[in-house]
Amino acid sequence: MDEILRVNNLKVYYYSKKKVVPAVDGVSFTLKKGEILGIVGESGCGKSTVVRGVIGLIDERYTRIEEGEVLLGGKDLVEMSQKELCKIRGKKISMIFQNPLSSLNPVYTIGSQIEEAILTHEKLPKEKVRERVMDLLKLVHIPAPELRYNDYPHQMSGGMQQRVLIAIALACNPEVIIADEPTTALDVTIQAQILELLRELNEKTGVGVIFITHNMGVVAEMCEEMMVMYGGVVVEKGKCEAIFASPRHPYTRGLLAAIPSIKEDKEELFSIKGHVPVFTHPVQQCRFASRCDYCEERCRQQEPPLTVIDGREVRCFRVEEIKGRGQNDGK
Repeated sequence: MDEILRVNNLKVYYYSKKKVVPAVDGVSFTLKKGEILGIVGESGCGKSTVVRGVIGLIDERYTRIEEGEVLLGGKDLVEMSQKELCKIRGKKISMIFQNPLSSLNPVYTIGSQIEEAILTHEKLPKEKVRERVMDLLKLVHIPAPELRYNDYPHQMSGGMQQRVLIAIALACNPEVIIADEPTTALDVTIQAQILELLRELNEKTGVGVIFITHNMGVVAEMCEEMMVMYGGVVVEKGKCEAIFASPRHPYTRGLLAAIPSIKEDKEELFSIKGHVPVFTHPVQQCRFASRCDYCEERCRQQEPPLTVIDGREVRCFRVEEIKGRGQNDGK
């Protein structure tokens, strides 16, 4: 598969008067055409900040891209001005946000909002634009598109609103779509429909998808490659099948162990102790050390590098010792 996006050593920091938070601290990955890459981790681990840094949606009053490259079609998005990025966003790379009702404008019809996405980047006759909108509404399986064209967002269900956001993201045939927890605000049955729709569109159009979620089950269903983040860095990255079969990082093992099993009757579910720390200074230790059962003295003295093992990357000093163990094994 052809590579369409490459992120090299991306660092995004938040600034206040008294502290600096390294929210993303040296993240690298690639996305190929037709690939779905899952980015997983708890709230506060840096998932959304990564993709906002990629697409340039950061508030420069308190956020800065300190370092790194975001290469799309050989061009570095980090070096572009906001005016240049506006020509890229929606055309080459699009984003689906997690709350459709707050993402859609309540005073404009859904037809006019999809039209705006098209006309921002393409000059087409009015009849061609309307025809394109109808095709998009059909593509995302919105019934009776001729009738729904003039509906306002509040007249549609949450699932239909999310389909409209997907139609807007696809309006100009982008190479990359970023889906930032797109099913969080939806009920379970509608979630399944939206996930199936995204997978279908990925297969039909060949668009590369970066899928952000905290749900490991969704990653298993949707993604080929996955990247587990913790404390602003990647702790494990590789093929989903391999990671689910035998996770190598203690944090990944904990995430998988926390998934309830229908085969076991337990009074108390497993949870990872503690919470994601907020670092306000350069990190000189393993970021997972305070919550890790495998922690030893060197983990508190220096940060482990990413180690390549069996075709995946793992950020752990003791990766060799836990080789081949399943997520529910003991220490």
